[in-house]
Amino acid sequence: MMSETQAAQPANDLPHAPADHPRVSFGKVGILLANLGTPDHYSYWPMRRYLNEFLSDRRVIDYSPWIWQPLLQLIILTKRPFSSGANYKSIWNEELNESPLMTITKAQTALMAERMAERFGDRVVVDFCMRYGNPSTKSKVDALIAQGCTKIVFFPLYPQYAGATSATACDQFFRSLENIKWQPLVRTVEPYYENPIYIDALAQSVERAYAGLEQRPDVLVCSYHGVPKRYLLEGDPYHCQCQKTTRLLRERLGWDKTEIVTTFQSRFGPEEWLKPYTVEEVARLAEQGKKRIAVIAPAFSADCIETLEEINEEIKESFEHAGGEEFTYIPCLNDDAAHIDALASVVEDNLKGWLD
Repeated sequence: MMSETQAAQPANDLPHAPADHPRVSFGKVGILLANLGTPDHYSYWPMRRYLNEFLSDRRVIDYSPWIWQPLLQLIILTKRPFSSGANYKSIWNEELNESPLMTITKAQTALMAERMAERFGDRVVVDFCMRYGNPSTKSKVDALIAQGCTKIVFFPLYPQYAGATSATACDQFFRSLENIKWQPLVRTVEPYYENPIYIDALAQSVERAYAGLEQRPDVLVCSYHGVPKRYLLEGDPYHCQCQKTTRLLRERLGWDKTEIVTTFQSRFGPEEWLKPYTVEEVARLAEQGKKRIAVIAPAFSADCIETLEEINEEIKESFEHAGGEEFTYIPCLNDDAAHIDALASVVEDNLKGWLD
């Protein structure tokens, strides 16, 4: 039987391969981390391309294309790139000329690669892709195959499952395999919202943040990205998984139910979305006399426009305008060591039977 090291070599480097055999590398396992995506720049045309791809996804906006596309192309995409671009500009990593999500995802990938190399040597290749924008899912699938990955673990970096996040990432991944002659064996990672190591990493981030404050916040707001309420009624488990994440976090912290609430942000369009809405709930808390709150975003594996701009600016403003006095945003887990431990544990579970 061929060893892993031998199997990872190009076919025509092996003794039995004919001289005219095309070069085919095989025998490695790829780990492909996937996040939502980012525009290449905050200027108009890169923003328009990104928003067009994002808002044309039927998993995100499931209205009939006959109705939605004229509205999107003729109205929304003529105006929204300017406002969204301004929001991105306010958080842009000018030094590296990229969004914070890109910077953080690169760091997560590098740390994951180190962990996998320590555990499995050169048998594993770790990379990342974005569902929208660059680097595309297909480009990274092709790159992994070119490096000899005949097995791929696809890992959408969303703790909770939602059709508009996890499912569309998996859709794009499987589309990337359509025209490949030698398809790799694949595994997709299930949601990890109840993984004890992930919950512990969340709790540690809260404990660190609270320890650095002079006065303890009255309430911790767990703000999750929103989806239309209709999706819940149609069977999407996202709402339930968010509620369980908050409960497990509260239990790990040892808190009373009055000290933590679940809310949803980032509404789009006219229909009802999951409630309570974060922007309204923080104002209500302030009006009820909760003058100090902290906000955490457990649905996001990395800080991005929804956390750095929407939470730390728009939602903070709503709280302060209603009489709130002290607003603390607790950053996403990002490349924190406890977070990488949790993600690496999930990956290793999914490598069982392939690399033991």
